[in-house]
Amino acid sequence: MDMAVSKRGARIVAAALFGLMLLFVFAPTALAAVYWGQSGETVRRVQQKLKQWGYYSGAVDGVFGQGTYDAVIRFQKKNGLRADGVAGAATLAAMGVSEKAAASAVTTAASGYASEVELLARLIHGEARGEPYVGMVAVGAVALNRVRSSRFPNTLAGVIYQSGAFDAVSDGQINLAPSEQSRRAARDALNGWDPTSGCLYYYNPATATSSWIWSREVRLTIGDHSFAV
Repeated sequence: MDMAVSKRGARIVAAALFGLMLLFVFAPTALAAVYWGQSGETVRRVQQKLKQWGYYSGAVDGVFGQGTYDAVIRFQKKNGLRADGVAGAATLAAMGVSEKAAASAVTTAASGYASEVELLARLIHGEARGEPYVGMVAVGAVALNRVRSSRFPNTLAGVIYQSGAFDAVSDGQINLAPSEQSRRAARDALNGWDPTSGCLYYYNPATATSSWIWSREVRLTIGDHSFAV
């Protein structure tokens, strides 16, 4: 009898634990955040709102860059929110951006982010494998600085595949499978680490043949690469 009760009790406890697990798995997630480097419908809606209210003057293109970041900070300061440049739950709620739209954007942004990590990692692997880790991140940062510059295409793919921009594209090394270290360097660059402080160019002085690249102002050297503006 005692053994039967014990078994029933164990089954009840197990069922309760399973129920709790299901609650955690299927519970609705909190309103997601959008931030620098993301793109998608929620970013576009945030830009639309900020432009409507006079905080933002750039293009409503769904790409979260410097202009959107600055506008979010202005909105947050004006509305007594934490001024961190991230459009999180409180900021999105203050803007009236719906949870459904945010959840959809996060799925899109996550997919886009993964694609950008892989593309940037392939560039880093082709251009800077064998360099110090900080030098690998720096190469990724240069590509991202170009995306933000009006002198270059405004997408990562456009920058990387611009004619003659990178040797790794010209010689096919862009198609090599990147190492995990290259992927980590890509993520660090996409998350905002820029060891070059805004450089738009880099080259290896031992192999560079373009007279034009030698005319650029060198700001620092990391490994075999000189980084310039």
